[in-house]
Parts: sequence; structure tokens; C-alpha cells
Amino acid sequence: MFNTETFIRVRYAETDQMNVVYYGNYAQYFEVARAESIRNLGFTYKEMEAAGVMMPVVEMQTKYLRPAHYDDLLTIKTIMREMPVDHKIRFEHEVYNQEKKLLTLGKVVLYFVKMGSFEKTVMPESLRSLLQTFFSE
Repeated sequence: MFNTETFIRVRYAETDQMNVVYYGNYAQYFEVARAESIRNLGFTYKEMEAAGVMMPVVEMQTKYLRPAHYDDLLTIKTIMREMPVDHKIRFEHEVYNQEKKLLTLGKVVLYFVKMGSFEKTVMPESLRSLLQTFFSE
């Protein structure tokens, strides 16, 4: 299993009139956390694109348990429970506030696709080798 933590401070512009983080912002929070989790491995999404591979989101589920508010310091845990074996990669996200209360759960499925053609492909070998150490028996 591979997991990381990313910290994001809620900005005023991300809240609605009720002083609650607008639900649509969680997609961006999840994206930031995914990109940072890959960066923590020593690989970047920019490098993946340079290798001709993109990762569009094809499915996203979000469950809102408690609200986040302006100026909260959020911890976004990003979890990959299984090593991708084909064109799919799945991330789970848990969002906590500074009191360590679980606020939101997310699941995001992305595909590895070739740039330009959007033809399904597999994970770049350089990323696979970095992840493999977290999934060896």
C-alpha cells in the first residue's frame, strides 16, 4: 500500500456564503494531493506528460461527512491500496481538519492514455518501478 499526506489551507475564495468549503473544490484538493503523492515518489506528472502519457479522471466519488471552513488546515491522505495492472489507477482520499476530524472521503479512478490519441496505455515504467517497492510481498 502506498500513502502520503498533503496539507492545504482553505482560502476564503474556496468557501460559500455559509463559510463552508464549496463542494466542487474537493476535486481540486484531490488533484493537488495526487500530484504531490507522485512527486513524493521522485516522479512528476510533468515528466509523465513528457513521456507522452496523460491521466484523465474517469470516475470520482465524494462523501461529505463534516464541513471544512475558511482558514482550516486540511490534511489530505492519499492512498493507493493496489498496484495498477492495466490502464487504470485508483486513489482514495481522506480529508481531515486540524483537529484530526475526518471531513470528507473520496475515490478517484484515472486512466493512463497516450497524449493526442487518448488510446489507453499502461503506467510509465519509471513510475511503476518507484511504486513497486510499496506493493512487494
